Amino acid sequence: MAADLSEDPKARHTPGDDGPPMNILTVDIGGTGVKASVIDRHGTMIADKVRISTPHPSPPGVLVEAIAELVKPLPRFDRVAIGFPGAVRGNVILTAPHLGEDIWHGVDLAALISQRLGGVPTKIVNDAEMQGLAVIEGKGLEFILTLGTGCGTGIFYDGQLTPHLELSTHPIHKKHTYDTYVGNAVLLKIGKKRWNKRVQRVIDALRSLTHFDHLYIGGGNSKHVTGDLPKTITLVSNEAGIDGGAALWAERPLRHPEYGIQ
Repeated sequence: MAADLSEDPKARHTPGDDGPPMNILTVDIGGTGVKASVIDRHGTMIADKVRISTPHPSPPGVLVEAIAELVKPLPRFDRVAIGFPGAVRGNVILTAPHLGEDIWHGVDLAALISQRLGGVPTKIVNDAEMQGLAVIEGKGLEFILTLGTGCGTGIFYDGQLTPHLELSTHPIHKKHTYDTYVGNAVLLKIGKKRWNKRVQRVIDALRSLTHFDHLYIGGGNSKHVTGDLPKTITLVSNEAGIDGGAALWAERPLRHPEYGIQ
């Protein structure tokens, strides 16, 4: 089946329930760039995206100030949803492979962002998981793999977001983790042909590990994935990283309260 990057994820999955109007500031933090927009409760974008390069070094205070400046041109919002490139539990950062592990572990980024933006309620999940929330169909075991600066993952069962597995830092081949095996640096180093072979090995490993019913491949480098894909694999637009923010504020539960989303 030919890859299709043009499909509108909202045509298959509406994250929000009907209810009063809600404007949600959605921020997609990546290792390379930070994007933001304001969407409604159904994930429809109501403002053009704004973007900056991710600050490096990027301690919490620097990133929070960068986000505050980035969103100044955007319209009014009354909720905030953030996708973060690392493991997140209960809105607290556990890992930050591309931003500095030592300075981020245990940081309540939701509280910092909320305070900086005037007390607006804020929720945070892993950035791959937020992209997955925009594209899943809510049937069976669905897996999202994002290919960008590193390699992000998220797992969903019957529409429920399951506990996060930080596969980006897990070994996959000899000394390589998923990040170093198919991340952007190696794509630039070895070229698209050899990189695609590595991506296929990653897909095979994930299939053996999870027995997924459907795999979605997103992230900025998903556009470089070539070859015919089976019906169980779909390439999705990187724009889903913004759209998925609506699902964090949907009235239906998304996963167990232990993980900070309810």
